[in-house]
Amino acid sequence: MSVEFTMLLYSVVLTFVLIMIPATISLRANGMPVAAGSRDDCAEPSIYCKRTLRLRDNMFENMLLFAPVVLMAAAMDVSNATTVLGAQMFFYARVGHAVVYLGGWPWIRTALWAVGLVGTVMIAIELL
Repeated sequence: MSVEFTMLLYSVVLTFVLIMIPATISLRANGMPVAAGSRDDCAEPSIYCKRTLRLRDNMFENMLLFAPVVLMAAAMDVSNATTVLGAQMFFYARVGHAVVYLGGWPWIRTALWAVGLVGTVMIAIELL
């Protein structure tokens, strides 16, 4: 498996983890009967749970950019040092972003988000 595909797979796993964090928080706050139902009676999420939801949504948004670019690169048989570095930058920046976002540290979170975006752009540029 290529490094780009490996980073994409790791990013999918990270996305799953980021989906499970707010789901678990909500399950613990509301209980299984509410979670198994229509969830109309869920309590207002805590501030921390809202943060995890924003983190999850941010990961979705970034995966919508990263995944197609990696798949297009593979379909076009484009793999080089730049695409490998871009994919690694994306994944490791997203891991850092998640940790920093969960910790509530503001400025470094934005910097890590930007590093991940640059990684995606690096791959896209190689396709042009």
